[in-house]
Amino acid sequence: MAAKPEDILTPDLRLVAWEVTRNCNLFCAHCRSSSGDEQYPDELTTEECFRLVDRILEVGRPIIILTGGEPLVRQDVFQIADYAVGKGLRVVMGSNGTLITAEMARKMKAVPISRVGVSLDFPVARLQDDFRGQAGAFDAALAGITNARKAGIEVQINSTITQLNVGYLDDLLSLALGVGAVAFHPFMLVPTGRGKGLESVELPPGQYEQALNWIYDKQLELGDRMFFKPTDVPHYLRVVQQRQEQVKSPLPSTGHNPGNTITRGCLAGISFCFISSQGKVKGCGYLDVIAGDIRQESFSQIWFNSPLFNQLRDLSQLKGKCGLCEYKLVCGGCRARAYEATGDYLEAEPYCVYEPPAGGCLA
Repeated sequence: MAAKPEDILTPDLRLVAWEVTRNCNLFCAHCRSSSGDEQYPDELTTEECFRLVDRILEVGRPIIILTGGEPLVRQDVFQIADYAVGKGLRVVMGSNGTLITAEMARKMKAVPISRVGVSLDFPVARLQDDFRGQAGAFDAALAGITNARKAGIEVQINSTITQLNVGYLDDLLSLALGVGAVAFHPFMLVPTGRGKGLESVELPPGQYEQALNWIYDKQLELGDRMFFKPTDVPHYLRVVQQRQEQVKSPLPSTGHNPGNTITRGCLAGISFCFISSQGKVKGCGYLDVIAGDIRQESFSQIWFNSPLFNQLRDLSQLKGKCGLCEYKLVCGGCRARAYEATGDYLEAEPYCVYEPPAGGCLA
Protein backbone atom coordinates (compact mmCIF):
# COMPACT_ATOMS: atom_id res chain seq x y z
CA MET A 1 0.00 0.00 0.00
CA ALA A 2 1.38 3.41 -0.97
CA ALA A 3 2.10 5.83 1.86
CA LYS A 4 -0.21 8.78 2.33
CA PRO A 5 1.47 12.19 2.02
CA GLU A 6 0.83 12.85 5.72
CA ASP A 7 2.76 9.69 6.59
CA ILE A 8 6.01 11.01 5.09
CA LEU A 9 7.98 13.20 7.48
CA THR A 10 10.24 15.87 6.00
CA PRO A 11 13.81 15.67 7.32
CA ASP A 12 14.96 18.77 9.17
CA LEU A 13 18.31 18.26 10.89
CA ARG A 14 18.29 20.04 14.26
CA LEU A 15 20.50 17.90 16.52
CA VAL A 16 23.61 15.80 15.93
CA ALA A 17 25.05 13.68 18.74
CA TRP A 18 28.70 13.17 17.88
CA GLU A 19 30.72 10.56 19.75
CA VAL A 20 34.11 12.24 19.39
CA THR A 21 35.75 9.35 21.24
CA ARG A 22 34.71 6.02 22.67
CA ASN A 23 37.36 6.30 25.38
CA CYS A 24 36.11 7.03 28.91
CA ASN A 25 37.62 7.38 32.37
CA LEU A 26 34.66 5.55 33.96
CA PHE A 27 33.07 2.10 33.47
CA CYS A 28 29.32 2.73 33.73
CA ALA A 29 26.78 -0.07 34.02
CA HIS A 30 24.42 1.29 31.36
CA CYS A 31 26.96 2.39 28.73
CA ARG A 32 25.58 1.94 25.20
CA SER A 33 29.12 1.91 23.74
CA SER A 34 30.66 -0.37 26.39
CA SER A 35 33.34 2.27 26.82
CA GLY A 36 36.34 1.97 29.10
CA ASP A 37 39.68 3.60 29.80
CA GLU A 38 41.48 2.44 26.69
CA GLN A 39 42.38 3.67 23.24
CA TYR A 40 39.96 2.62 20.51
CA PRO A 41 41.34 2.23 16.97
CA ASP A 42 40.57 4.22 13.86
CA GLU A 43 38.76 7.17 15.40
CA LEU A 44 38.31 10.25 13.20
CA THR A 45 41.40 12.45 13.04
CA THR A 46 41.27 16.17 13.81
CA GLU A 47 41.23 16.98 10.10
CA GLU A 48 38.48 14.46 9.44
CA CYS A 49 36.46 16.09 12.24
CA PHE A 50 36.89 19.50 10.65
CA ARG A 51 35.72 18.13 7.30
CA LEU A 52 32.73 16.50 8.96
CA VAL A 53 31.67 19.86 10.40
CA ASP A 54 31.84 21.32 6.90
CA ARG A 55 29.78 18.45 5.51
CA ILE A 56 27.14 18.84 8.24
CA LEU A 57 26.79 22.50 7.25
CA GLU A 58 25.82 21.38 3.75
CA VAL A 59 22.66 19.92 5.32
CA GLY A 60 21.78 22.46 8.00
CA ARG A 61 22.85 24.23 11.16
CA PRO A 62 22.03 21.73 13.91
CA ILE A 63 23.06 21.89 17.52
CA ILE A 64 26.16 19.69 17.91
CA ILE A 65 26.27 17.51 21.03
CA LEU A 66 29.85 16.39 21.68
CA THR A 67 29.64 13.11 23.54
CA GLY A 68 31.50 9.85 24.07
CA GLY A 69 32.71 7.84 25.90
CA GLU A 70 33.85 10.93 27.72
CA PRO A 71 34.58 13.76 25.26
CA LEU A 72 36.96 15.53 27.63
CA VAL A 73 39.51 12.70 27.39
CA ARG A 74 40.04 13.55 23.71
CA GLN A 75 43.05 15.87 23.51
CA ASP A 76 41.80 17.93 20.55
CA VAL A 77 38.15 18.19 21.66
CA PHE A 78 38.38 21.97 22.08
CA GLN A 79 39.93 22.36 18.63
CA ILE A 80 36.97 20.48 17.19
CA ALA A 81 34.46 22.46 19.26
CA ASP A 82 36.14 25.76 18.39
CA TYR A 83 36.05 24.91 14.69
CA ALA A 84 32.33 24.13 14.84
CA VAL A 85 31.53 27.29 16.82
CA GLY A 86 33.62 29.31 14.39
CA LYS A 87 31.36 28.04 11.62
CA GLY A 88 28.32 29.37 13.48
CA LEU A 89 27.13 26.15 15.12
CA ARG A 90 25.88 25.88 18.70
CA VAL A 91 27.98 23.29 20.54
CA VAL A 92 27.00 21.55 23.76
CA MET A 93 28.57 18.60 25.55
CA GLY A 94 27.50 15.42 27.31
CA SER A 95 29.91 14.48 30.10
CA ASN A 96 30.14 12.41 33.25
CA GLY A 97 31.34 15.61 34.91
CA THR A 98 34.29 14.12 36.73
CA LEU A 99 36.95 15.81 34.57
CA ILE A 100 35.47 19.33 34.65
CA THR A 101 38.13 21.02 36.75
CA ALA A 102 38.08 24.80 37.13
CA GLU A 103 40.68 25.06 34.35
CA MET A 104 38.71 22.70 32.11
CA ALA A 105 35.55 24.73 32.72
CA ARG A 106 37.35 27.93 31.69
CA LYS A 107 38.44 26.24 28.45
CA MET A 108 34.87 25.11 27.81
CA LYS A 109 33.57 28.64 28.36
CA ALA A 110 36.20 30.12 26.06
CA VAL A 111 34.97 28.06 23.07
CA PRO A 112 32.12 28.54 24.14
CA ILE A 113 30.45 25.26 25.04
CA SER A 114 26.91 26.56 25.53
CA ARG A 115 25.69 23.83 27.87
CA VAL A 116 27.02 20.69 29.51
CA GLY A 117 24.82 17.73 30.33
CA VAL A 118 26.20 15.92 33.38
CA SER A 119 25.13 12.34 34.10
CA LEU A 120 23.87 11.68 37.61
CA ASP A 121 21.79 8.57 38.17
CA PHE A 122 21.63 8.50 41.96
CA PRO A 123 21.51 11.24 44.60
CA VAL A 124 23.55 8.98 46.90
CA ALA A 125 27.34 8.84 46.52
CA ARG A 126 27.74 5.11 47.16
CA LEU A 127 25.08 4.15 44.60
CA GLN A 128 26.35 6.58 41.96
CA ASP A 129 29.91 5.36 42.43
CA ASP A 130 28.84 1.72 42.09
CA PHE A 131 26.80 2.46 38.95
CA ARG A 132 29.63 4.45 37.39
CA GLY A 133 32.32 1.96 38.31
CA GLN A 134 34.61 4.30 40.23
CA ALA A 135 34.85 5.44 43.83
CA GLY A 136 34.51 9.20 44.14
CA ALA A 137 32.57 9.59 40.87
CA PHE A 138 29.63 11.26 42.62
CA ASP A 139 31.69 13.89 44.42
CA ALA A 140 33.78 14.53 41.31
CA ALA A 141 30.64 15.05 39.20
CA LEU A 142 29.22 17.53 41.72
CA ALA A 143 32.54 19.40 41.74
CA GLY A 144 32.45 19.45 37.93
CA ILE A 145 28.95 20.92 37.98
CA THR A 146 30.09 23.61 40.41
CA ASN A 147 33.07 24.47 38.20
CA ALA A 148 30.92 24.67 35.08
CA ARG A 149 28.38 26.91 36.80
CA LYS A 150 31.12 29.21 38.14
CA ALA A 151 32.49 29.52 34.62
CA GLY A 152 29.07 30.61 33.40
CA ILE A 153 28.12 27.41 31.56
CA GLU A 154 24.53 26.13 31.68
CA VAL A 155 24.18 22.68 33.24
CA GLN A 156 21.54 20.04 32.66
CA ILE A 157 21.28 16.79 34.60
CA ASN A 158 20.92 13.52 32.66
CA SER A 159 19.66 10.46 34.56
CA THR A 160 19.19 6.97 33.17
CA ILE A 161 16.06 5.62 34.85
CA THR A 162 15.62 1.96 35.80
CA GLN A 163 14.01 0.08 38.67
CA LEU A 164 17.26 0.75 40.55
CA ASN A 165 16.66 4.48 40.81
CA VAL A 166 13.05 5.28 39.87
CA GLY A 167 12.33 5.66 43.58
CA TYR A 168 14.90 8.48 43.70
CA LEU A 169 13.27 10.66 41.02
CA ASP A 170 12.15 13.29 43.53
CA ASP A 171 15.60 13.36 45.11
CA LEU A 172 17.32 13.59 41.72
CA LEU A 173 15.07 16.52 40.81
CA SER A 174 15.85 18.20 44.13
CA LEU A 175 19.55 17.70 43.45
CA ALA A 176 19.19 19.20 39.95
CA LEU A 177 17.41 22.23 41.40
CA GLY A 178 19.96 22.54 44.17
CA VAL A 179 22.96 22.67 41.83
CA GLY A 180 21.30 25.26 39.59
CA ALA A 181 20.62 23.04 36.59
CA VAL A 182 18.38 24.52 33.90
CA ALA A 183 17.10 21.16 32.63
CA PHE A 184 16.48 17.60 33.79
CA HIS A 185 16.63 14.87 31.14
CA PRO A 186 15.43 11.46 32.36
CA PHE A 187 16.76 8.84 29.92
CA MET A 188 14.67 5.68 29.87
CA LEU A 189 17.09 2.78 29.52
CA VAL A 190 17.58 1.20 26.11
CA PRO A 191 19.54 -2.00 26.89
CA THR A 192 22.36 -1.78 24.38
CA GLY A 193 26.08 -2.30 24.86
CA ARG A 194 26.93 -2.85 28.50
CA GLY A 195 23.38 -1.78 29.30
CA LYS A 196 22.27 -5.25 28.15
CA GLY A 197 23.19 -6.33 31.65
CA LEU A 198 20.42 -4.12 33.05
CA GLU A 199 17.55 -5.63 31.04
CA SER A 200 16.17 -7.28 34.16
CA VAL A 201 15.77 -3.89 35.87
CA GLU A 202 14.11 -2.01 33.00
CA LEU A 203 10.94 -0.30 34.12
CA PRO A 204 7.89 -2.36 33.18
CA PRO A 205 5.43 -0.51 30.90
CA GLY A 206 3.07 0.45 33.72
CA GLN A 207 5.88 1.99 35.73
CA TYR A 208 7.09 3.82 32.62
CA GLU A 209 3.66 5.38 32.37
CA GLN A 210 3.74 6.44 36.02
CA ALA A 211 7.17 8.00 35.55
CA LEU A 212 6.03 9.95 32.47
CA ASN A 213 3.01 11.31 34.32
CA TRP A 214 5.31 12.29 37.21
CA ILE A 215 7.43 14.26 34.72
CA TYR A 216 4.37 15.98 33.30
CA ASP A 217 3.13 16.91 36.77
CA LYS A 218 6.53 18.26 37.80
CA GLN A 219 6.79 20.34 34.60
CA LEU A 220 3.42 21.91 35.40
CA GLU A 221 4.47 22.49 39.00
CA LEU A 222 7.89 24.01 38.30
CA GLY A 223 7.21 25.85 35.03
CA ASP A 224 10.24 27.83 33.89
CA ARG A 225 12.28 26.83 36.95
CA MET A 226 13.20 23.54 35.27
CA PHE A 227 12.80 22.12 31.78
CA PHE A 228 12.11 18.39 31.52
CA LYS A 229 13.01 16.44 28.40
CA PRO A 230 12.38 12.71 28.69
CA THR A 231 14.74 10.95 26.31
CA ASP A 232 14.44 7.55 24.61
CA VAL A 233 10.78 7.51 25.56
CA PRO A 234 8.79 9.02 22.67
CA HIS A 235 5.42 8.10 24.13
CA TYR A 236 5.87 11.00 26.56
CA LEU A 237 4.41 13.12 23.73
CA ARG A 238 1.35 10.87 23.72
CA VAL A 239 1.03 11.34 27.50
CA VAL A 240 1.36 15.12 27.06
CA GLN A 241 -1.41 15.22 24.44
CA GLN A 242 -3.70 12.99 26.50
CA ARG A 243 -3.20 15.09 29.62
CA GLN A 244 -3.81 18.33 27.75
CA GLU A 245 -6.93 16.90 26.14
CA GLN A 246 -8.22 15.99 29.61
CA VAL A 247 -7.65 19.32 31.36
CA LYS A 248 -7.16 21.79 28.49
CA SER A 249 -4.01 23.15 30.13
CA PRO A 250 -0.83 23.25 28.03
CA LEU A 251 2.62 22.78 29.47
CA PRO A 252 4.17 26.07 30.56
CA SER A 253 6.34 27.97 28.14
CA THR A 254 10.06 27.35 28.42
CA GLY A 255 11.12 30.51 26.65
CA HIS A 256 13.18 30.73 23.49
CA ASN A 257 16.26 28.72 24.47
CA PRO A 258 16.89 26.34 21.52
CA GLY A 259 17.85 23.60 23.96
CA ASN A 260 14.38 23.72 25.48
CA THR A 261 12.24 22.25 22.76
CA ILE A 262 10.31 19.03 22.34
CA THR A 263 9.14 18.68 18.77
CA ARG A 264 8.39 14.97 18.50
CA GLY A 265 8.95 11.68 20.28
CA CYS A 266 11.34 9.59 18.16
CA LEU A 267 13.60 11.98 16.22
CA ALA A 268 15.89 9.35 14.68
CA GLY A 269 16.57 10.14 11.04
CA ILE A 270 14.02 12.96 11.09
CA SER A 271 15.63 15.83 12.97
CA PHE A 272 18.41 13.94 14.78
CA CYS A 273 21.24 11.56 14.05
CA PHE A 274 24.25 10.04 15.78
CA ILE A 275 27.82 9.90 14.46
CA SER A 276 30.24 7.40 15.97
CA SER A 277 33.90 8.05 16.71
CA GLN A 278 34.76 6.15 13.51
CA GLY A 279 32.34 8.13 11.34
CA LYS A 280 29.43 5.69 11.26
CA VAL A 281 26.07 7.49 11.04
CA LYS A 282 23.04 6.05 12.85
CA GLY A 283 19.52 7.18 13.68
CA CYS A 284 20.53 7.45 17.33
CA GLY A 285 23.23 6.05 19.56
CA TYR A 286 20.95 3.29 20.79
CA LEU A 287 19.73 2.10 17.38
CA ASP A 288 22.62 -0.11 16.32
CA VAL A 289 21.90 0.03 12.59
CA ILE A 290 24.31 1.93 10.33
CA ALA A 291 22.83 4.44 7.89
CA GLY A 292 26.16 5.25 6.29
CA ASP A 293 29.87 5.96 6.76
CA ILE A 294 31.20 9.49 6.30
CA ARG A 295 34.55 8.06 5.17
CA GLN A 296 32.80 6.47 2.21
CA GLU A 297 30.10 8.99 1.26
CA SER A 298 29.13 12.55 2.07
CA PHE A 299 27.05 13.35 5.12
CA SER A 300 24.38 14.92 2.91
CA GLN A 301 24.12 11.74 0.82
CA ILE A 302 23.61 9.71 3.98
CA TRP A 303 21.13 12.14 5.52
CA PHE A 304 18.92 12.48 2.46
CA ASN A 305 19.31 9.10 0.76
CA SER A 306 19.96 6.46 3.42
CA PRO A 307 17.39 3.63 3.13
CA LEU A 308 17.30 3.46 6.94
CA PHE A 309 16.49 7.14 7.34
CA ASN A 310 13.90 7.09 4.58
CA GLN A 311 12.19 4.15 6.26
CA LEU A 312 12.16 5.98 9.60
CA ARG A 313 10.53 8.99 7.90
CA ASP A 314 7.73 6.88 6.43
CA LEU A 315 5.19 6.32 9.19
CA SER A 316 3.20 3.95 6.99
CA GLN A 317 5.96 1.39 7.54
CA LEU A 318 5.46 1.22 11.30
CA LYS A 319 4.13 -2.15 12.38
CA GLY A 320 1.77 -3.43 15.04
CA LYS A 321 -0.03 -0.96 17.24
CA CYS A 322 2.46 1.83 16.43
CA GLY A 323 1.30 1.71 12.81
CA LEU A 324 -2.34 1.97 13.92
CA CYS A 325 -1.87 4.60 16.60
CA GLU A 326 -3.44 8.04 16.25
CA TYR A 327 -0.44 9.49 18.10
CA LYS A 328 2.17 8.12 15.69
CA LEU A 329 2.84 11.56 14.19
CA VAL A 330 3.96 13.00 17.52
CA CYS A 331 5.34 9.79 19.04
CA GLY A 332 6.41 7.09 16.59
CA GLY A 333 7.59 4.71 19.31
CA CYS A 334 11.23 4.10 20.22
CA ARG A 335 12.77 2.47 17.17
CA ALA A 336 15.88 1.47 19.16
CA ARG A 337 13.85 -0.28 21.86
CA ALA A 338 11.79 -2.06 19.19
CA TYR A 339 15.01 -3.20 17.52
CA GLU A 340 16.53 -4.48 20.75
CA ALA A 341 13.33 -6.32 21.69
CA THR A 342 12.43 -7.82 18.30
CA GLY A 343 15.30 -7.34 15.85
CA ASP A 344 13.03 -5.12 13.73
CA TYR A 345 13.24 -1.36 14.20
CA LEU A 346 9.84 -0.88 12.55
CA GLU A 347 8.01 -3.06 15.07
CA ALA A 348 5.77 -1.69 17.83
CA GLU A 349 7.27 0.06 20.85
CA PRO A 350 7.37 -2.74 23.46
CA TYR A 351 7.17 -0.50 26.54
CA CYS A 352 4.06 1.54 25.77
CA VAL A 353 0.83 0.61 27.56
CA TYR A 354 -1.43 2.49 25.16
CA GLU A 355 -3.71 0.50 22.87
CA PRO A 356 -5.09 2.39 19.84
CA PRO A 357 -8.85 2.30 19.38
CA ALA A 358 -10.40 -0.32 17.12
CA GLY A 359 -9.94 0.69 13.51
CA GLY A 360 -6.60 2.33 14.22
CA CYS A 361 -5.29 5.68 13.08
CA LEU A 362 -7.74 7.79 11.09
CA ALA A 363 -5.03 10.09 9.74
